[in-house]
Amino acid sequence: MSKRPRPVPAKPTQPAARPAGLLGVGLDNTDGHKRVTTGEHFVLVGGSAETHERMTETTVKTFEELKRRDKQLQSVDPRELAEIIHKSTPR
Repeated sequence: MSKRPRPVPAKPTQPAARPAGLLGVGLDNTDGHKRVTTGEHFVLVGGSAETHERMTETTVKTFEELKRRDKQLQSVDPRELAEIIHKSTPR
């Protein structure tokens, strides 16, 4: 009885895109209101009205800057993303 070699699975030509997203959590809520904002690649939960608005503004500006740089969240370097988020945070 002869053994036939098993076929070797082909390697994918491109690596699978890794999922990516941003999560913002506000912890300073005292009014009991449940705040949730979602987008294609982000979820923001909690916080006071002011904090939630800041998180929302930061996230929107972050994605606008990524678009200007022609970069996707899943492929941007974490240090570059941190710099973009810092730049996008309202003062």
